[in-house]
Amino acid sequence: MSTENYSIYKQVSEAAYSIECTCSFMAEVHKKGDKNLSELVELADQALISLPFHQHFPLLQECIHICSIIWKSAEANSLLQADGQKVLLRLLSNPLLNIKAEAYRCCLEVVKDCLGIRNIAKPKSSICHGVHFLLHPKVLYEICTFGLQEDKNEVNSTAKAILIHLLQGQLMMEVLTWNKFIEALCPVVPVLQGYADTKDTLGNCILSLSETSSEKGEGLLSRTARLQAALRLLFSKKQLVRSVAPKHLAFHLLNEEGANLKRPHLDSNVLASISNLFIIERAIELKLDDKMESIIKTETVEKLYDILTSDAVDLVLRKSAAEQLVVILEDTKMHDIVKKLGVVEKILAYLKECIHVDGKIMESIALPCLTLLRKLVYADPEIRLSLAQQSSVLLLLFRVSLTLQSDRAVLTETTILLCLLLFDEVARTETWTDGITNNETGMPTFSLPAAVVRRYHLPVRINAHHVVSPNAVVMPLSSECLAMKPVSDMLKMAWNLSWYHGIENLLQLTNYEKEAEIFLDLLKLSPEDILIMKITHTNYGLQDCLNSIIQAASHKDVRSAVIRLSFYVLNDRLALKCSSGSCGTILKSFVWQKAMNRFLQVLPASVEDEKLLVDVLRFLNKLLRQQRSSLESDHLKWILQSLLKNQPKSLLDLLVRPESQVRDEMDETQTAVRQRLDKELICLFNMLLVCSMSVADREGLELAGSFRTELALKLLQCLRLTDAPHFYGLPSLERTLRGMVHVTALPDWSTYSAAVEPVTICKKYLIGLLEVISSFYVEWGGNAMSFMGKGVTKSTVLCLLHLSHEMMTQAKDTDWISLWSLPYENSEEQVLSHLGLAWLIPLWVDRDPEVRFTALGIGSALTSLEVGCIALAGSCQNISGGLWGTAMNILLDQSECSMVRREAAFILQNLLVIPIPTEDMKDCIWQGPCVHNEESGLSQTGIPALKALLYHCQFYEHVNQMVKHCYLGCYMFDLNSYKEDNLSIEKGGVTDFDDSLNLWKAPSSQSKSSHSHSTSETMILSASPLLGSVTELQTTVPTSSTSFIPETVVDRLMAQGQSDTTITESPSQHDFPLSAALSKQRGVVTPALLSAVCSLLHNLLVVTPNDTGIALQQAHLLTALSSLVNADLVERYILELKALLGHPCHTEHVKAQVIVLLQYLSSVSRLLKSCLLVDSQLVVQNELLKPFLRNTFRILAIRPKDGLDPELTSVLHETWLDFFCLLATLLWKSGQISFPSVTAALANHCTAIIDTISDCIPLSTTYPALYVASLQFLSVLLNEEGRRQLQEKPSMCQNPTISFLLDHVEGCQASVTQLTALIIQVCERKSSKDVPQEVATNALLSLLAVSKNAQKCALEVDLIDSCIENMKHVHAQLNLDSLKPGKAQRKKEDNLLKELRCSMQLLRNCLFQNEECKMAALKAHLVPVLHSLWPWFLADDSSMQIALHLLCMYTANYPAGCASLCWASGGQSSLPAARGATGNSLMHSILKLASQVSNDNSPVQQVVFCLISNLALSHDCKGIIQKSNFLQNFLSLSLPKGSNKNPGNVSTLWLKLLLNISFGEDGQQMVMKINGFLDQIVEMCKCKHKSSQHLALLILHNICFSPANKPKILANDQAIAVLSACLESESPAVKRIGAASLWALLHNYQKAKVTLKNPSVRRRIDEAYSSVKKTSPQPEENELHAYYIKCLENIVQLLDC
Repeated sequence: MSTENYSIYKQVSEAAYSIECTCSFMAEVHKKGDKNLSELVELADQALISLPFHQHFPLLQECIHICSIIWKSAEANSLLQADGQKVLLRLLSNPLLNIKAEAYRCCLEVVKDCLGIRNIAKPKSSICHGVHFLLHPKVLYEICTFGLQEDKNEVNSTAKAILIHLLQGQLMMEVLTWNKFIEALCPVVPVLQGYADTKDTLGNCILSLSETSSEKGEGLLSRTARLQAALRLLFSKKQLVRSVAPKHLAFHLLNEEGANLKRPHLDSNVLASISNLFIIERAIELKLDDKMESIIKTETVEKLYDILTSDAVDLVLRKSAAEQLVVILEDTKMHDIVKKLGVVEKILAYLKECIHVDGKIMESIALPCLTLLRKLVYADPEIRLSLAQQSSVLLLLFRVSLTLQSDRAVLTETTILLCLLLFDEVARTETWTDGITNNETGMPTFSLPAAVVRRYHLPVRINAHHVVSPNAVVMPLSSECLAMKPVSDMLKMAWNLSWYHGIENLLQLTNYEKEAEIFLDLLKLSPEDILIMKITHTNYGLQDCLNSIIQAASHKDVRSAVIRLSFYVLNDRLALKCSSGSCGTILKSFVWQKAMNRFLQVLPASVEDEKLLVDVLRFLNKLLRQQRSSLESDHLKWILQSLLKNQPKSLLDLLVRPESQVRDEMDETQTAVRQRLDKELICLFNMLLVCSMSVADREGLELAGSFRTELALKLLQCLRLTDAPHFYGLPSLERTLRGMVHVTALPDWSTYSAAVEPVTICKKYLIGLLEVISSFYVEWGGNAMSFMGKGVTKSTVLCLLHLSHEMMTQAKDTDWISLWSLPYENSEEQVLSHLGLAWLIPLWVDRDPEVRFTALGIGSALTSLEVGCIALAGSCQNISGGLWGTAMNILLDQSECSMVRREAAFILQNLLVIPIPTEDMKDCIWQGPCVHNEESGLSQTGIPALKALLYHCQFYEHVNQMVKHCYLGCYMFDLNSYKEDNLSIEKGGVTDFDDSLNLWKAPSSQSKSSHSHSTSETMILSASPLLGSVTELQTTVPTSSTSFIPETVVDRLMAQGQSDTTITESPSQHDFPLSAALSKQRGVVTPALLSAVCSLLHNLLVVTPNDTGIALQQAHLLTALSSLVNADLVERYILELKALLGHPCHTEHVKAQVIVLLQYLSSVSRLLKSCLLVDSQLVVQNELLKPFLRNTFRILAIRPKDGLDPELTSVLHETWLDFFCLLATLLWKSGQISFPSVTAALANHCTAIIDTISDCIPLSTTYPALYVASLQFLSVLLNEEGRRQLQEKPSMCQNPTISFLLDHVEGCQASVTQLTALIIQVCERKSSKDVPQEVATNALLSLLAVSKNAQKCALEVDLIDSCIENMKHVHAQLNLDSLKPGKAQRKKEDNLLKELRCSMQLLRNCLFQNEECKMAALKAHLVPVLHSLWPWFLADDSSMQIALHLLCMYTANYPAGCASLCWASGGQSSLPAARGATGNSLMHSILKLASQVSNDNSPVQQVVFCLISNLALSHDCKGIIQKSNFLQNFLSLSLPKGSNKNPGNVSTLWLKLLLNISFGEDGQQMVMKINGFLDQIVEMCKCKHKSSQHLALLILHNICFSPANKPKILANDQAIAVLSACLESESPAVKRIGAASLWALLHNYQKAKVTLKNPSVRRRIDEAYSSVKKTSPQPEENELHAYYIKCLENIVQLLDC
């Protein structure tokens, strides 16, 4: 692209936008009511860019009017005023003279309106404020500097008039306005005085500014300003102006303070010499050096200054010092030094002395002092500004010049000094221009506006600035650029569109020429321009076309309008807006049915009518094809109604003409027209079939179904067959078959006829299609000798494939497979035989891969039934290898297309579904494969033959090669495809764009059948073949298992002449036939093929699990298959889809590839799941499992809600389902091994996975399988985590645990809370189907047991209260139902008990290690509810067990909960008297239950003892246990004879209970009060069973601490013997128990020494003590070992003292 052209385009675009702002500004200005001034100013600022082009002066007038309004108010926004002023200055400084003149004229008009003499009687404030917008230094500067000096009279005369009105308008202004004017004028006076003159009005007004009008010293300006102005007049180039100056200066000189003491004395001679005083012939150039390095030291300067200022130094020396300083100050770096020393003030003091009447002596030093001052003033703007505002300084310098005017040097210096001071204000450029600041690092230069330089006689050469106005803007477009026609056309169009606010308003004008009279000629549109706009504006153009059709008087008019409509459709297509183009959008809003209605309802009556109908149908086809994805359902239903309601005179009936029409002689033209009409009709009907799949309402579905069936019947009538093939019209036949393909591709196409049964229609179709096959294909020996062409073959086979699906659905109860057998009459032998299904075999080896694929699809559909397998196998008996061998050869053929091999895999998969005999059985109908051994001459069938076949074909090695050559990308290009393209062109293989490739889809079924999915997955989308091309089909997936929707048509560039799944290994020669080229190619394996192979391997695992497992392991196939799982690729494709970038066709290709990849992932996961069920070791290998898990969780983390369409979301959900099932199976089968790997992989995506499970929960009704699988995975995962927590110490876990992830990972906590809330909602839902609720309950139980966040959420949503309320409800219902006898009540009772158990389980897990939840349960009166349900628990052991578990959780480490069990009736009371004295507490019931089951070794017994063990830690419960004599049951335990025997579970339960009781001193005394307790415990201590002995020793250890028990223990020799024997045990724990017990007996009990000093006891103690000193413990036992030593040391010490 040309840079220059692009630059012009940008500038024109800016101008066009400015034009739009212009028109918007004008529209806003003329609106009534309050206006947004800020917005108007902004629009005006933008509008000025285009003003030079359109020169619409009303814009300029309104801008100035707005500025006047803004500046009127004293409270106006200062920023708004500044913006308005900017607009005004740009107008006044516009480069175009006529615009500038108009701006000045408008300003003058405002001034006249505000200050005119006619306003004398009006209040001043209401009028004169209108000129405030001019009363600003910048505006006056613009007028004075550039307006007055403009060459053209139109501007300078207007500027003069403005200034005259202002200068003479004091009487018309109020004081505020006049003062504002004078204040704004003062900075501009130096410029304005350049126009002073005695001969004109303005000049005299200017001269009056410096005049003092009264003796009091009053004037228009301030006294200092008048002095400056008077002195400035002396620099004028006009002698008459300079001659006025002495008069104006006289007042200041005479009235100066101490004037009589100053020289010179003013007389007529002195005053006469003033006028030419400052006129110096040769201007001097001022220069200072600020670049050179300073060589003068600061001390030198200071010394010279001291000499200059010292009164004691001679004047000559002081003059010399001053002259040296003059030289030094050439270096500006020295200026700061002398300024700090105060040299300016000292110089002024010397000059004052010089002009004193006695100061003649100081005249010698005046020149160097003036030079010093001049250099400082020239270099420093701050000094200039300060001195210029001091009248005394100005008068001082003037008197010096008068006094020493004879000295030309002194006069020159004073003249220069006064020039610098008097013109300082206009020398500052930043004052007049926004955004300019002095950023120079060096000395700022002194320059004056060019107007000042021109109009004054200045003593120095000064640089001029502001030659042009600083407010002037460069015109955006040059005159040369505007002369370019594209530029002028663009701006002209922009002006008209903006002025009329859109093209619609412009096109609605009835008299444009009159409306556009106010425009410049270059802005007016020509009739051609308006015509172009009408055509290019889609809305207007389409409406015009439709109106033309409606009002057309001839075929020609309709044809012309239709052609124009077609161009609009084409335009959208070229703009890559196939479904979102303006044409389709606008047609949806028009009632275009009126225009097309007659063509759909009235049949053509002549050839001309038919030609016109062809054109109309062609347009409809183009429109429907382009809008098929977004066609309005109302339009579609209207078309379908039009086709169906007028039968038998509808377009459908044109397909079937009467015999007379067919047989009549027709000329070539009529024949051609009929053929074109038939073609367009078929295309229209096909497209309507495609579009009809998008309707969802009941009426639309009914219409679409009726249309399909009616069209199917009409097409069946068109299939007119005779005995001789040469009677067929091949183009007509091909079109008919193409239509049949589209009809049969849709589900339930045969079910909407009221007259004919679906099965009958299917049978008729089957008969007709088989006749085509038999006539064209079978009799002629395949398509090598057939004349019907590739299109007929392909379409026929596709119809048969679709028909197999329909018959499978509609003929479930009949033997429809037998109908597919083809009878064949042998004319030589006259023997009627049946060809069976053998007609399929030649199609399997057809030249066209699509035919091969489709024919194999028919085979896989037929073999989905057992009778089909038997029939097809029987038809293949005469083929080498039979059906099994043929399918296996096709599958393993590396040069074959993947889609063909995939169908072969499906056939093998189906064949494996029928049970195969394990050995050779001759009488079995299905014997499986048959293998013949040529060496032995023997044949094998059944499983042995299958193994032999797999071995002979090297099946697993071939599968390994498939995996290695799998291509996962979206596109693959064949370098030799151009040769095939040439071949296609040579054969004339050019068809319609939309029919260039047939897509087939693979819908996923949620039911995991062992049969292949081919019977429901291989629907062909397009009916038109590509002649002479070798095409590989892309796979996609519809939204459901019964939907085969032709949604995508692949680009011809991809399809024509190439295969997207094949690559060429070696270049083919040009003269090679296509089949030879294919034989030298290796097919690139697609994921779709591998998906089918995975399903085949799954069935092989079912049939021969061991052999298949071994083969998979040896070939490392599972690792290879899982290594292809690429989450990166899937994520990248999905991001591309969500971005909505690229061509729609490319988007469809990417979507298809994503679906194929997701299906492959599903297949692999299902295969791995099967392997887990056969042998988990096949899967749990690190090289397979870890990468697969990483990819799995990344796929599970994809969020479909963020922009994925329903079809892709459905496939993603199915992949999730398979992944969740696999993960759950993995954890079930090998949880201990695989759980760490699952946890590690989950850690990286924890939040996302939880969110995914949350997304699955709402799918409980629409996709229950995914809902169940996700929650089952969650349950088993959390169960494994719970198991790990019980088995594993925290320090042993390296990876983050699941509990840690759920409760402590940032971002995960909110997701866990959301998930818990969702599951609770499902659990609380009342549903008749309890499967979702049961799954949700299990997941919630696991979640509550593992996650504290989940428990917190449950507490917040009142799950505890709702569970307890539900228990109350169940109790009431149980009591009510118990009064009703019968079996039904028993079933209802079981359901209620099940609900009760569920509530208690939820409560149990809520209370697990959570005191807040226990407190909530206490407040909700959990114990009274359980107590009321106790009788029902006694009748149901499972409920009792769960209730006891709940109480165990409730009482664990919660004293308040334990105490609540002791109150009468389970209640709570603050009175001690309310305790269970009556024996009516839940505690009593529990003890009673424990007494009943104390010896039955049941699950209830274990739980009840665990509960009592918890309660035994409570003081209140301990009291009830003691009073109930429950502990007496301990003595009834029968201990086994022999110390090596296990005392049993009951003994262990009792020991645990007694251990808990013995932890407190009251409990220690309680157990000792049981007669025989000590002897029983001692006997149990002698037991060699580790667990029981340990518990018994701990009990004995605890009771040794009670002082009351010590005498009894010491008196029992067996007890002392047991304790002392502990010191000799091999167990360190037993040693510690024994030592601690002996130390406890000795502590504060002297009598124990006697017993323990027994030699046998003492020997054991000493030996243990000496032994322990020699041993070194393990690191983890250091503390326990130290305690053991401490015990022994204290024992020895106490015994020795």
